[in-house]
Amino acid sequence: MAFAKLRVLLVDDNAAMRGLVRAVLGAFGCDNVFEAADAKRALSILSVEQIDVIITDWKMSPVDGLSLVRHLRNPDKSANPFIPIIMLTAYAEPSRVREARDAGVTEFLVKPFSAGQLYKRLQVIVNRPRPFVRTKAFFGPDRRRLNNEYEGPERREDAAL
Repeated sequence: MAFAKLRVLLVDDNAAMRGLVRAVLGAFGCDNVFEAADAKRALSILSVEQIDVIITDWKMSPVDGLSLVRHLRNPDKSANPFIPIIMLTAYAEPSRVREARDAGVTEFLVKPFSAGQLYKRLQVIVNRPRPFVRTKAFFGPDRRRLNNEYEGPERREDAAL
């Protein structure tokens, strides 16, 4: 799969990490890469560039990556609340993964990462985009990963209605 047309925004306060991710993306054929060292710069780039995917770190200051995700998923504040977002972070605890998922992250990737892992995340985003869900408490990509169709007997009383 070629990612030559993909326009990616990297948001990380660590210039070396941005350089590493840029190099990996370049190896995939993705040369349309924009960089931001903080959330404010990321929002500035998003206001003038058509971006297809955001890859963001969690731990940044003054605004962290999770706050950026929440801002981007707010349809009242964001020009594109449907943009795919990969959270690339050193936080690997299950509670952090759930928190990122619940904020609207599309994919989650733990540092240190391999090129293959990033490639798989991008491939899923491009080839199998998830539908978005809107409830009173959540707006973002469908959090369900498996598409298991239950084929057993219906157990709910109102199922026959």
